[in-house]
Amino acid sequence: MEDMDTAITLIGTKLAKEGQEFFFEGEAPECEQCKLKNTCMGLEKGRKYRIVKVRNQTVHECFVHDTGAMVVDVIKAPIIAAIDSKKAIKGATMRYQAPNCDGDLDTETYDLCYPKGLRNGDKCTVNEVMESVEIESDPSVSLKKVELLL
Repeated sequence: MEDMDTAITLIGTKLAKEGQEFFFEGEAPECEQCKLKNTCMGLEKGRKYRIVKVRNQTVHECFVHDTGAMVVDVIKAPIIAAIDSKKAIKGATMRYQAPNCDGDLDTETYDLCYPKGLRNGDKCTVNEVMESVEIESDPSVSLKKVELLL
C-alpha cells in the first residue's frame, strides 16, 4: 500500500478498529461547529473506506459520535460487484459500467449489479474473479462476481 492511497480522517471510537469498513456519507449538521471538521471531510462522499491504522489512542470531542472520535488512516475499500464476464480478468483495469440486470432480482444479486460506493465511469482494477452470477429473467446475460479496487 502506497502512502498516496491513504487518507487521514476521524471516526467514532466504537468504529476505530483496523479492518473496519464504512461508507462516508458526508457532513452532518452537527459538524458545522467542529474545529476538526476539515480533517473528517477530506473523504469522497458515497465511497467505501477501510481503516488500515488507528493513529493513537487520543479521543477528540465529536458532536456526532457520543464517545468521541479517533484519528485513523483509511484507504478506499474493495467493492464486490457483478461485471460482464468478458471483462472479468484478474489484473485488468477498466471503466466500471453497471451491467444490465433487469427483472426481479433478489437482494444479493441486486447489490452485486448496483453496488454501493461504485459509479459508472469509475476507473478500477479487477483484483479477484469469483463465481458466475445468474440473472433468472435473462439467462443470456453473462456476469461474474468480482472484487474491484478503485
